[in-house]
Amino acid sequence: MMLVDVELSYVWAGLIAFAVLAYVILDGFDLGTGILSPALGDKSHRAHAMNTIAPVWDGNETWLVLGGGGLFAVFPLAYAVIMPALYPPVIAMLLALIFRGVAFEFRHRDPRHELLWDISFFGGSLVATLSQGLILGALVQGIDVEARAYAGGHWDWLTPFSLLTAVALTAGYATLGATWLVMKTTGYLRDRARRLAWFAGMGTLALVGMVSLATPFLDPLYLDRWFTRPNIYFSLWVPLAILAAAAIFVIGMRRDRDSWPFLATIAVFVLSFIGLGISFFPYMVPHAITIPDAAAPDSSLWFLLAGALVLIPMILGYTAYAYWVFRGKIGPDEGYH
Repeated sequence: MMLVDVELSYVWAGLIAFAVLAYVILDGFDLGTGILSPALGDKSHRAHAMNTIAPVWDGNETWLVLGGGGLFAVFPLAYAVIMPALYPPVIAMLLALIFRGVAFEFRHRDPRHELLWDISFFGGSLVATLSQGLILGALVQGIDVEARAYAGGHWDWLTPFSLLTAVALTAGYATLGATWLVMKTTGYLRDRARRLAWFAGMGTLALVGMVSLATPFLDPLYLDRWFTRPNIYFSLWVPLAILAAAAIFVIGMRRDRDSWPFLATIAVFVLSFIGLGISFFPYMVPHAITIPDAAAPDSSLWFLLAGALVLIPMILGYTAYAYWVFRGKIGPDEGYH
């Protein structure tokens, strides 16, 4: 029975990890579009950029709900420890996403206050991204746990490392947003996005390198995890694969292969996520609570898994259908409101 418990908890850890990765990639490019919006030109170009994400932006956030809800239901102990440690950035992220969503809808229906909604769209995107980066940094650096409860202070989530991860994630989302616009637009906006993609992409690569170099020195366990056998055979290929993705990014930009930079940026995010997985496994709360220890009872895991096996294919299906229907480039005079 214990073996079944462990296997189920790992299955659920994989499902939640997949939901988080899907959210980061899918919502990352539309948050990145919001971050870049002040640099895209006049209001017609900002509207053009928003039209590229209008059919999909709200559906992208489904994965955040699935990841957060899954953590609460499947790993209640991890949820009870992580949330008190990260309440400020989590609340800031949720409020920013609300403001961003309201701004997105009201911009087209309240033109008298268009500037206000543009500022809200940019600010909400930026604050949500910075908050997610702070959450990531706080998790990587570790959470103080005693007697299966959070034992740290109110500001433990705010450190130089978490600030570095926040800036790195902002650069990464900006790169996703810029390359998305390169892939989806034409004319002035595409050319403008190309210039922004160069700067954001090089910044992302440098910041990912800085975060990767700093992470092993946060905890001796990270050093052991990355540089002892057999894990070193896995850890060596991750930075090499990131460099290969960077090469595809450059080639695609130079040869006007508009989809290549976007796909290469996604590859960098996926590879970085794999690196985090190597660092975290088998912990749900790094170096404090393991995946099996954080899991709900076996009966709950089976019950929730039955629902997930229906729900997740449905989400994947309508997400894929939405992207298929709205595939291709969008001209300045086209849009979906």
